[in-house]
Amino acid sequence: MFIVNRTEVVEILLLGFQTPQALNSVLFVLFLVIYILTLVGNLLIIILVAKYPSLQSPMYFFLAQLSLSDILLTTNIVPNLLCVVINGRSKIYLTGCITQFYFFCVSESTECFLLTMMSYDRYLAICRPLHYTSIMSFRLCFELIFSSWLLACLTTLIIAPMVSALQFCGHVIDHYFCDFAPLLELSCTKHSVVELVDFVLGIHYVGAHFFFIIFTYVSISITILRISSSIGRQKAFSTCSSHLTVVCAFYGTVIIVYMAPSNGESINLNKVLSLLYTVLCPFLNPIIYSLRNKDIKLLLNKFILNSQKLSKI
Repeated sequence: MFIVNRTEVVEILLLGFQTPQALNSVLFVLFLVIYILTLVGNLLIIILVAKYPSLQSPMYFFLAQLSLSDILLTTNIVPNLLCVVINGRSKIYLTGCITQFYFFCVSESTECFLLTMMSYDRYLAICRPLHYTSIMSFRLCFELIFSSWLLACLTTLIIAPMVSALQFCGHVIDHYFCDFAPLLELSCTKHSVVELVDFVLGIHYVGAHFFFIIFTYVSISITILRISSSIGRQKAFSTCSSHLTVVCAFYGTVIIVYMAPSNGESINLNKVLSLLYTVLCPFLNPIIYSLRNKDIKLLLNKFILNSQKLSKI
């Protein structure tokens, strides 16, 4: 995908977690099961939204795109993670490493956009219910989804070629995937410009989007507190509690990982925290939305029953 500088470094060695072989076998089975369930859960969300008209609303369209982003993220990371775990370490070509970094950035950036769009959707539904239909039209919904993927791909095309253009001297990454900081550690050329660009993009994706989400939920909370009926307050809160849970899990781990120092014992801590948003969050997202959403639970049961009936024919 990208042209990498001519350098002696052709392959990258991923060290992974450097745990005992017995524990590696357990981790392999655990990650494999999580990966399969992640694919099944997110595919079910996409199928349900596409199949049932009652779920064909902006909120569920955003949710389906979030599931698609989670599938891209986990498929980009977990298969190679399984190789790292079962072998204790794993080799990957430098071009493959840069490509993995590119798709990782695309999926993470898209998730930031989608979580922001979903918070805006909940803001309109609760704070401006009379204008919701006229503002959040299907055309606007499509434009927001399209722009989320497009901007994620374009902005990643800024940072990924800059990383690939670096001169790499080292070939060992003490991580389980090709993240930004580990790749910079392999470079023997100055990368202050690359770090600056990454910082600016990080402020945009993590900072600006996160503060916009905070603003929408402050407004939502004020509106909910003004509702006189306790049943009405509970219903209004339940419509956004799932999204708020996902936002806290995603941004919480991302902020901790990228703000924590990358030296000494914190490297192992960063590996564990990285698992939260690369493996655990994509796995938990469909579960969170399914357990907290009556419409999805009802249609999921209906879909499973229909599938069982068809299998018996």
